[in-house]
Amino acid sequence: MEVEWVKKCSFLLIFLQLYSLSIHRTASDICSTHIILPGPKGDQGENGDIGEPGRSGKLGPPGSKGLIGEPGQKGGIGQRGKIGPVGAKGDKGNRGYPGPPGNKGQPGHSCDCGRYRKIVGQMDINIARLNNTMRFVKNVIAGVKETEEKFYLIVKEVKNYNSALVHCKDRGGSLAMPKDEETNSLLAAYVNKTGLSRVFIGVNDLEKERQFMYTDSTPLQNYSHWRPGEPNNAFGGEDCVEMVSDGGWNDVECHLSIYFVCEFLKKTS
Repeated sequence: MEVEWVKKCSFLLIFLQLYSLSIHRTASDICSTHIILPGPKGDQGENGDIGEPGRSGKLGPPGSKGLIGEPGQKGGIGQRGKIGPVGAKGDKGNRGYPGPPGNKGQPGHSCDCGRYRKIVGQMDINIARLNNTMRFVKNVIAGVKETEEKFYLIVKEVKNYNSALVHCKDRGGSLAMPKDEETNSLLAAYVNKTGLSRVFIGVNDLEKERQFMYTDSTPLQNYSHWRPGEPNNAFGGEDCVEMVSDGGWNDVECHLSIYFVCEFLKKTS
């Protein structure tokens, strides 16, 4: 009984000594000498809430080419395009069949015409010279248009822009310069009535690109009558201007050979 009590007292004394040491040790000393083992695996928790949408990923590589779709419906008629340049002269046609012989003529009279041959030859030369001048005069008489200040004439000879300028100048005029709606409408009706589709007028930007001026060096300040989308310098050298039959203006290449309109100032008394 006494031995048993001594054992219990010894065990209690050791326990108190260990407890006294433990309360004087820091938390880091305890952690460094005691390893805490993980507990057993817990039960699976409930599913969380749906998160916010993530950012868009990178674009993937292009897919393979799809099948050709069915043809679409036929579109409407587009705007009328520009009139092309005058075509080259065609080949000479085949010779026609000979016609029936004419009636027998009246017998001629003998005459000594030697002295008249020189005069007749000179007359032929003069007539040939007059024919060229008469073409211009005939056009003036048959088709001239006028305003209070000017006469206008369509010259039915195809020429490029520079040649048309010279042609009008040599006759005391210039290429037509419509500077108001009244004059432009007059020329448009004139072109339309004559059966033409286009004529040169006295407007160009030969001196400075995109700055169109009349041939008398005055700028287009108060009036112009460009067609929709014009001037567009489509072929990179459209420095001259044409009027089409509806009165609209297009910029065109100066080397084209087309008809043109001259204007002449009326003489004041």
